[in-house]
Amino acid sequence: MKKLMFIFNPRSGKEQIRGQLMGILDIFTKAGFDIHVHVTQSQKDCAEWVKDYAGRMDVLVVSGGDGTLNEAVTGMMNLERLPLLGYIPAGSTNDFAASLGLPKSMQEAAADIVEGSPYPIDIGRFCKDQYFVYIAGFGAFTEVSYLTPQDKKNWLGHNAYVLEGVKSLAGLKPRHMRVEWDDQVLEEDFVFGMVTNTISVGGFKGLVNQSVALNDGEFEVLLIRMPRTPVDLTNIINYMFLKEEPNEYVYKFKTRAIRMVSDAPVDWVLDGEFGGSRTEVEIVNLQKKIRILRRNDELM
Repeated sequence: MKKLMFIFNPRSGKEQIRGQLMGILDIFTKAGFDIHVHVTQSQKDCAEWVKDYAGRMDVLVVSGGDGTLNEAVTGMMNLERLPLLGYIPAGSTNDFAASLGLPKSMQEAAADIVEGSPYPIDIGRFCKDQYFVYIAGFGAFTEVSYLTPQDKKNWLGHNAYVLEGVKSLAGLKPRHMRVEWDDQVLEEDFVFGMVTNTISVGGFKGLVNQSVALNDGEFEVLLIRMPRTPVDLTNIINYMFLKEEPNEYVYKFKTRAIRMVSDAPVDWVLDGEFGGSRTEVEIVNLQKKIRILRRNDELM
């Protein structure tokens, strides 16, 4: 009998797991799994539990938001034997679930895990000791995800990010950084940057409009340098969300690895959670590192 570990965050999203738990467990039981259940108790609990116990499992299933998924993958990076991964999204925005085309219904997502097949995805390594599933970012808007209280996320959902993001516009702070990738070098004052492997960021699909493949070994990078005037800022926003003409303040490119060095510590966000303050960052794509269970017809 195959072993399945099910870890869920009871507070993610609007706590909808409360009404879905028995149905999800019934689906896994009928599929013939030996089920082991853990309810997360605090931040980082999921990562520690995965590191300590998931190596003995055939399948690891996590339910929660993007942060919970990040913890699960971080824990998996400590294992010699990687189980197959299943994800039941239950957060406020669920960016990576949208990229994978996973169902919004929790029981449908559980059924897809049982009936689906492994799909390899890339994972980002951040400074050799941290990992991310779909985004590493800094600057404007990035603080929103980890500064927005959980109860506000539950109440407002995706709108919470929009409301808090608008507030951050008034306090744009440039970070002077040297960026190196492949044989390229760029040195500017940046107000925002993100290294991604997703089609959706903060619920907005317009932010990543390059062709995206989740297992091609490459990241999509977006950097925005400090605008000089309010009009410049307006043009940047129009370019990012309304698909207007290319903007001189916006840089977009693909790469397998990138290094960023700043004059002062920069706060980073990894999959919506605070990733620490760093003056030097190296990000590497670990191609097809994880295999996630999903239906074959659900991806782009």
